[in-house]
Amino acid sequence: MASPIKRHEVTSGSLRSRLADVLNRIAYAGDRVVVTRHGKAIAAVISANDLRLLEELEDARDAALLRRAVAEDNGSGIPVDDLRRDLLG
Repeated sequence: MASPIKRHEVTSGSLRSRLADVLNRIAYAGDRVVVTRHGKAIAAVISANDLRLLEELEDARDAALLRRAVAEDNGSGIPVDDLRRDLLG
């Protein structure tokens, strides 16, 4: 069984002084770090593998949306030349 992913929070000020430690925790332990400022989450630092998985999920979602749009297309769209003319003048 895989060990659970740990999620930590660090303030943006603390991140500056602890960057090497934070990166090591992410790279080697697989932790995820949420960066906060004034108590609010402003960013997250994740491993390159987590980023790859996130991008794969986004790609799969985009592909599903495209398939649905194509399936629902009734052929009454705007020709690309008309759209280009309307948008670009």
